[in-house]
Amino acid sequence: MNVVIDQNSGYCFGVEFAIKMAEDEMEDHGTLYCLGDIVHNGMEVKRLHEKGLRVISRDELRELKNCKVLIRAHGEPPETYQMALENNIELIDASCPVVLKLQNRVKHAYDQAKQQDGQIVIYGQKGHAEVIGLTGQTKDEAIIVSSEEDLEKIDFTKKVTLFSQTTKSTKGFYHIKELIEKRLREERNEFVTTDFNANDSICRQVSNREPQLRKFSKEHDVIVFVSGKKSSNGKALYNVCKSENPQSYFVENESEIDPNWFSGTDSIGICGATSTPMWLMEAISEYIEKYDLDVVNN
Repeated sequence: MNVVIDQNSGYCFGVEFAIKMAEDEMEDHGTLYCLGDIVHNGMEVKRLHEKGLRVISRDELRELKNCKVLIRAHGEPPETYQMALENNIELIDASCPVVLKLQNRVKHAYDQAKQQDGQIVIYGQKGHAEVIGLTGQTKDEAIIVSSEEDLEKIDFTKKVTLFSQTTKSTKGFYHIKELIEKRLREERNEFVTTDFNANDSICRQVSNREPQLRKFSKEHDVIVFVSGKKSSNGKALYNVCKSENPQSYFVENESEIDPNWFSGTDSIGICGATSTPMWLMEAISEYIEKYDLDVVNN
């Protein structure tokens, strides 16, 4: 049985950078607070907790003073920085550069929209850390849509400026874009509308993984997709694998593996989300290979 790890899977630049910053800080000063899970992967959060990383909520942040707090790759709204100033908190800002650039674009678009009686729409997951940071640039006035049903929140008599959470599906974004454009044309009884500005703000390091995973999924009999249950990127990429290979299985760690998945198979592919550490995929690979040897030896 051949077990192969997808070398294109694993941390994106932003997550890798944030974890490196956290580890460097803890090596020098021990315990470090982190606003929310540094990555949507329980196994990695546990590993970093053992090194001294303590995850806190926004409510807990309000009670802290005179300490250091890490801002993860997802970014934060302006109120977090203001709170840090008021409580003498030193922020170690590991916000992903792609997210920071998007925050600036959303802020600029919001300022323009206020002058033109327009509205900002963000294609993303409500409550997701990155989306909280993005809507914070609009004083929480941005409309969040994640499905066709959410489009009812939009006022189609007004101008619409659309952005996307950086880790969302490209296919999903363009589907939402087409639906909004259609509704705007219908509202105005126009063939083409100029009151719509759609911005594909999906991170290409993330979106490029979709075609790579489609190819990888076809190359193996069984796919084991490794990701934290909280990862929206993980859910999206797993669905990509499943669409190409019905024998695709989602696991958080080796304890969730069912050996029956591999009965009569020659090739097993292991892949993961942008929040999946390579060490975890390697552990899954070793577990499967050990199981194969045990079967042979017995």
